Amino acid sequence: MTAFALVYTLHVLAALVWVGGMFFAWMVLRPAVGAALEGPNRLKLWVQVFPRFFFWVWVAVLVLPITGVGMINQRFAGFETAPRYVQIMMGLYVVMVALFIRIHSLQLPELRRAVEAEKWQEGAATLGRIRRLVGTNLIVGLVLVAVAASRPGF
Repeated sequence: MTAFALVYTLHVLAALVWVGGMFFAWMVLRPAVGAALEGPNRLKLWVQVFPRFFFWVWVAVLVLPITGVGMINQRFAGFETAPRYVQIMMGLYVVMVALFIRIHSLQLPELRRAVEAEKWQEGAATLGRIRRLVGTNLIVGLVLVAVAASRPGF
C-alpha cells in the first residue's frame, strides 16, 4: 500500500464514520427510538448515545484535516495549487465542525442538565434543536461526499 493510499483510506473511513453515523442516527435510530420509547426514556437514551457517537466524531474531526492536508501535499504541493473542489471540501468541513462543536459544547450539556433535572419538556425542546443541527450537518456532509465522489481519482 502506498503512502497516499493509506492516507486516502484513513480519510475516507473517517468521513464514513461521521457522515454515515449521522445518516444512521437521523434516518434509522431516531424514528425507531421515537416509535419504541416514551419521552423520558427517549431522552435518557439520547443522553447515552450522543457521547458514544461524539467520541468517534472527534476522531474524525482530527483525522480528516491531517489526512486531507497530507493528500493535498502529496498531490498538489500545497493548498494554493489545489483544485477548487478541494477548497470547497475544506470549507464544508469547517462548517461541519462548527455545527458539531455547537451541538457538543452547547446543546448536549443542556440536554444532559434537563434530563438529570427531569425537565422533560425542556429536554425535548433541546433534543429538537440537536435534531435540526444534526440534520443540517448531515446535509452538508452529504454534499461534501458528493463533491468528493464527483472527482474520482483524487
